[in-house]
Amino acid sequence: MLQRRSFHLFSSTVLAQSFQCLSRYIDNKLYHQGISKDGDVDVNGGRGSSKRDRSECDFQLHKSRGQHLLTSTRVLDAIVKKSNIKAADTVLEVGPGTGNLTLRLLEAAQKVVAVEIDWRMADALVKRVADCGLEDRLTLIREDALKTEFPKFDLVVANIPYNISSPLIAKLVFGTWSFRSATLLLQKEFARRLLANPGDSEFNRLAVNVKLVADVEHIMDVSKRDFFPVPKVDSSVVIIRPKVDIPNVDLSEWCAFTRTCFCKKNKTLGATFKQKKKLIELMRISELMGSKDNTSTFQDDSTVIDDHEDAKDVHEIVNGADPSRLLYSVMGMTLFKEKVVGILKSSGFEDKRPSKLSVEGLLHLLSLFNQNKIYFHDKGVKGSNDAELAASFEL
Repeated sequence: MLQRRSFHLFSSTVLAQSFQCLSRYIDNKLYHQGISKDGDVDVNGGRGSSKRDRSECDFQLHKSRGQHLLTSTRVLDAIVKKSNIKAADTVLEVGPGTGNLTLRLLEAAQKVVAVEIDWRMADALVKRVADCGLEDRLTLIREDALKTEFPKFDLVVANIPYNISSPLIAKLVFGTWSFRSATLLLQKEFARRLLANPGDSEFNRLAVNVKLVADVEHIMDVSKRDFFPVPKVDSSVVIIRPKVDIPNVDLSEWCAFTRTCFCKKNKTLGATFKQKKKLIELMRISELMGSKDNTSTFQDDSTVIDDHEDAKDVHEIVNGADPSRLLYSVMGMTLFKEKVVGILKSSGFEDKRPSKLSVEGLLHLLSLFNQNKIYFHDKGVKGSNDAELAASFEL
């Protein structure tokens, strides 16, 4: 019996992949050549520009600043669609570039607040939006997105510069703004770490800090060939949705706690909290915090330091603190260590590894430490709250 020969070359999967490659090629070819739909020169990707704009918009993009413009109409349209923008929404866009995404957002939303620090990009954006007659819907802020105060907005949609991904996400999810969602185009490796769950090899401090206050959903991967200039890595689109109910925890204390736990995420918590310098640092902070409510973390102040190395370690770390409140003794350190290890043992966390713990488990452990007057964040240092939050999303 004759069998029908299969032609794998024309399978649906191969055809789909070939179509996507062709689509990327056409998008980038049009962008690079600057050809709009009506044949005019257009360095902005085919929307709202003309031949006379080329000399004013044609400038060098800096890869070192994360200036990679998304040129694929397929991806741009998908981002807008997945963002679920309502007609009455105000959309915040960080790093609009020359406006490939901005114009689509202006068509879908009532207003767009664009934050762009590069004056060349900002000028090109203003001209392009004006050509489309949409300037009344655009508010342009020519400042650093990490330093400026955002006006009220309903959601974020942005292809953000990769070099500010961590601090910008920290600013959004730990900030005071109430917004529905943030649709962000991120470096693929960064997105994978953001999406990681306990037990995954990529699970890290970044993921656990985000999961405390928000849910993250993966939307799609984006090829590096969909950008100009072409970056070295692929990207991913994710949606971050702030949680309605956030745990009642001091965020600076939480971030300092996760920094301690995830400094060696695959080590057991018992091993991490038995390190001498870490114990001395926690002892100092805890005693300072205890001094504010007239309580002491230590039970013994009669033994002087008679070990030269221990005395040197303690002096270097706590030098300058109030000697009337800090009991620098080997016995004091011993008691403090016993207290810390005792909490870990009694709660079953001594042999646990941070990389496998859920947010709920970590919250429970932090609560146990705080109940026993053991603290992680030094509130006595000026500006320490902002510094701790800013560093909370470092990988």
